[in-house]
Amino acid sequence: MGLKSKLKIEDRGFLAASIFHVAVAVACFTILATVDFGLIHIGLLGIISLATAYGLFKRRLWALWSIFVLAFMATVLVISTFYYTLGSDILVDLTMAAYLTLTWIFTAYTASKKRELEF
Repeated sequence: MGLKSKLKIEDRGFLAASIFHVAVAVACFTILATVDFGLIHIGLLGIISLATAYGLFKRRLWALWSIFVLAFMATVLVISTFYYTLGSDILVDLTMAAYLTLTWIFTAYTASKKRELEF
């Protein structure tokens, strides 16, 4: 049985959220590997993003709590990045704005579908 037949239509939102968090984790680990290794918060963000992606894919209730932690961490990261780079690098500004927007969209989606998460 293929992956497409296993997924129902209502599963696509959790799948999209899982893919988003895996992409964030890959981006965090790439940044951690290419920039100074003193950015421990980026590694922590990547680890929690991977765990959240797994929890959302398996529909675990604890993923709801970790997604709220990630939303808070993303908000703080974006605000601090905007403080230091606003206007000087438009690509970083647009990327951070898209990251924050998608993070809050998937957080709101997961919170609205919390009844579908299992213990």
